[in-house]
Amino acid sequence: MNRFTYLARQGLNTLDHMGLWIGLLSVRLLLAWEFGEAGFEKLHGSNWFADIQDQFPWPFKLIPADINWALATGFEVVGAIALLVGLGTRFFSASLIVLTTVAMLSVHWPESWSTLGELWQGYALTDKGHGNFKLPLIYIAMLLPLVFVGPGRLSLDALVRKLWP
Repeated sequence: MNRFTYLARQGLNTLDHMGLWIGLLSVRLLLAWEFGEAGFEKLHGSNWFADIQDQFPWPFKLIPADINWALATGFEVVGAIALLVGLGTRFFSASLIVLTTVAMLSVHWPESWSTLGELWQGYALTDKGHGNFKLPLIYIAMLLPLVFVGPGRLSLDALVRKLWP
């Protein structure tokens, strides 16, 4: 093995090791900020879910708007804290995927579309009559590694797993 190959391999190994500590932490921190911000906004705001209750997918449209509001607020606030410290990460990530999917289908999805091209116009950050499901889709994509890989080594989940026989 030549020196360049050795150094490249060592560099990649170092990045791999660092990734176990800070790679998933960075995802958790960003998601904790976003969901926490949304949750605290709901916590201090007024319930507007009654205005869109009929747009919720089944079975959420069967749940009273006040309960949906409380569930969404609670999962966003508690889920943000859980992601921040890395506790119950897989559970809260899966729960936030469900919450984000409901939000996407209820609020961010285009009202009507007949072709994939029309649907794709909704993959945007601003609503210009076509929906705006780009950001919720990004959140779901960021939550999936936390469900399947876990929170990373810099988390309470990792500590519990290490201490629990």
